[in-house]
Amino acid sequence: MPERPDFTTEEGRLAAIRYLNERLPTKRVIAQGRLRNEDDDILLCELTYKREWDLPGGVVDPHESPATCVEREIHEELGLDVRAGRLLAVNWLPPWRGWDDAVLFLFDLGRISSAALDPSRFLAREIAGAHWCPMAELEGHVAPYTATLLAATAEVTETIYVENSAPRDV
Repeated sequence: MPERPDFTTEEGRLAAIRYLNERLPTKRVIAQGRLRNEDDDILLCELTYKREWDLPGGVVDPHESPATCVEREIHEELGLDVRAGRLLAVNWLPPWRGWDDAVLFLFDLGRISSAALDPSRFLAREIAGAHWCPMAELEGHVAPYTATLLAATAEVTETIYVENSAPRDV
C-alpha cells in the first residue's frame, strides 16, 4: 500500500489524483447525431459489425469531447462534414448484448440533402451502407433503445436525461 501523500503540497495532491485516476472506474462514452434530410427522414448507418442499423457517431476517444467525437466519426466514416448542434439527450445505457454500460450523448446535426451521401466515401470496414429512414419505419431496423430515444427526442426543446432511452422513475 502506498504511503499517504502529503496533501499540503501540490506534489502530494497531484500524486493522490494520479493514484485515484488509475483506480477509479471508467465508463464508455458514446456520441451520436440525429441528421435529417429534406423529407425529415433520419440518417441511419448499416454497420459491418452490428445487426441493427444505428445513428452515425461512435465511441469518444480519451481526452476528446463528445461533440468533437461525433463530428470526427461522421467525417471519417461517411465523408460528411457536420457540426454538432444542440445536445438533445444524455442517455445512460445499461449493459446490453455483451457491452458494458455506457453514457450516450445525442446531438442535433441539422439537415442535409439526401444527395449529399456518397457511398464511395464511406469507411468500408465499418459502414456497409447508409439509409434515410422515416420515423415510422425505425422499428425492425434499429435497436429498441435507439427507436425509443429518437421518439423521446423528436419534439424536445431542451436537453433531456434518460436511462435506457426512457424517463427515469423519480
